[in-house]
Amino acid sequence: MGYFLRLLQLLSTCVAFSLVAGVSTLQVAAGNWSIFVWCFCFIMTLIILIVELCGLQPRLHLSWDGFLITSASCATFLCLSGSIVFATACIQLLPHSPFDDHAIAVTAFSSLASVAYATEVVWTCARSGEFSCSVLTLPGLLHRLEIFVACIIFAFISSPHLYVHQLALEWCVAVYCICFLLSAVTLLLNWYNWDNRLPVPVPLVHLGLTLLSALLYASAVVLWPLYQFNREFGGQPQRSSDVSCRDKLSSYVCTWDQRLAVAVLTAVNLLIYVVDLVGLARCCFYQLLRLCTRPPSSLLLSVEASSPSSVIL
Repeated sequence: MGYFLRLLQLLSTCVAFSLVAGVSTLQVAAGNWSIFVWCFCFIMTLIILIVELCGLQPRLHLSWDGFLITSASCATFLCLSGSIVFATACIQLLPHSPFDDHAIAVTAFSSLASVAYATEVVWTCARSGEFSCSVLTLPGLLHRLEIFVACIIFAFISSPHLYVHQLALEWCVAVYCICFLLSAVTLLLNWYNWDNRLPVPVPLVHLGLTLLSALLYASAVVLWPLYQFNREFGGQPQRSSDVSCRDKLSSYVCTWDQRLAVAVLTAVNLLIYVVDLVGLARCCFYQLLRLCTRPPSSLLLSVEASSPSSVIL
């Protein structure tokens, strides 16, 4: 089943990219984001397939099922976003064009890839026997949504002229990159068994990283709209004042639209981080409360049971 899903993912992403690359008009309409998504998912799936065929999973020293679940869930969101962006671009730029059949086929294969990756997530959870799979829980879903929204933000800020003229806007871009890296660190903590290697419990590390990301996003949610839409700070409050928005043939999303999209996505990701932070804080509080309310004898037995001497005996 796993190999069948991998082949279906490779086929759908490869066909979607090939159809777009073969028609220059569709390539303009789709934008760089959809093409990047299909290429990235194809390469990632190909690497996973090679690793499984060569039997290299034990040498990686990580939870292979956790890695598969994480990569497939992220690919699901990426292919879904690629389908939406491509379909929106074709509707706006290519109405009643001779390439309608190609556009429909590309959207269909991209959607098929999303279904294949989502099926892999559910199948891997069921096969591994992890009924409390982290992806199917609210914290796991929120964490992957944070990464997904960050990837969408990167797609909109791919043009450096959006932020290079202001130091505050460059700080916002740095915030997006730092929080994305912190999320990657959290994923590594989930893949590897770090419970006995860190001086502090892993849930507390997750709580600290999420709190730091929420604070950083709080600064970006204030600075980005302030310097992009406030005239006193060099921004453009109205869409009509942006020259790039007047030429509809240059791009289906003009510069002012990109600024607005980043502002909205920043607020959305901040909300996701806050909800995730509240859930983590609640979980840590209940674990601490449960630990404090345990009788001393049970604590002593648990310590003795975890000591090396008791294991040898």
